Amino acid sequence: MTVRRTCRLLPSLPFCLALALSLASPTAMADNHKVFRFNISPNGYPPYLIVGGEQPSGIMWDVVSLITDRLGYELVAEKIPRKRVDQMILDGYVDGTPRAREWADNPEKFLFTDPVVAIEEVFFIPETSSLRFETTDDLISKTIVTHLGYNYPALETHFKDGSIRRFDVARDRDMFTFVLHGDRFDAAVADRLVGQWILRNENLQSQFRTSSEAISNYGFRIMLRKDWQAFAQDFNEELARIRSNGELDAILANYR
Repeated sequence: MTVRRTCRLLPSLPFCLALALSLASPTAMADNHKVFRFNISPNGYPPYLIVGGEQPSGIMWDVVSLITDRLGYELVAEKIPRKRVDQMILDGYVDGTPRAREWADNPEKFLFTDPVVAIEEVFFIPETSSLRFETTDDLISKTIVTHLGYNYPALETHFKDGSIRRFDVARDRDMFTFVLHGDRFDAAVADRLVGQWILRNENLQSQFRTSSEAISNYGFRIMLRKDWQAFAQDFNEELARIRSNGELDAILANYR
């Protein structure tokens, strides 16, 4: 008798399926509504990611916003610190973050899109200076303003033996101030677009020139989970389209 009563209490298979579907994620169930949760980090990375306003902006945000809209995704901004974001992507809480493959701790665990833009470290030299940079030999006996905590592989040997001196500062904006107002500083080394953004905002564009040669060049991409292969392919196709039709250049022009 006990067994028969238990059986009568068990729901039918169709009922179980209906219950499971009713408890499914709203994101998955609402007419195949697609969401891309994109990390912009708490402090951003101007001009690539700019936070603090009503709406995020910046080169990477604008590009991802344009492309995801055309692919039919709702774009959601997440502010995840760098030390936590990799695991949160792997765990599925975040879908992507801007990253150069060379900067990833375990790049083999992730999928990367094609480069959106190049990260180039160049020298910002006062217009009044006679310094010209083509090779590191041009910097012998010079003092370069650098970012605290950053490594510069192309210059490390010279920094270690003292043939080129480095002077560390904590903030990007301060690098240019030191070069302009410190007689013993010859140039600052910074990402080309970051430097151009700072000089534009500080109205110092006429005070500096940049070296044509770079000491590093990395592709700034979107880092994803490996199961986002289809998204990456569609993203890359649309990225190639906006690169060829001038839309990407128009976005970059807004931040130079």
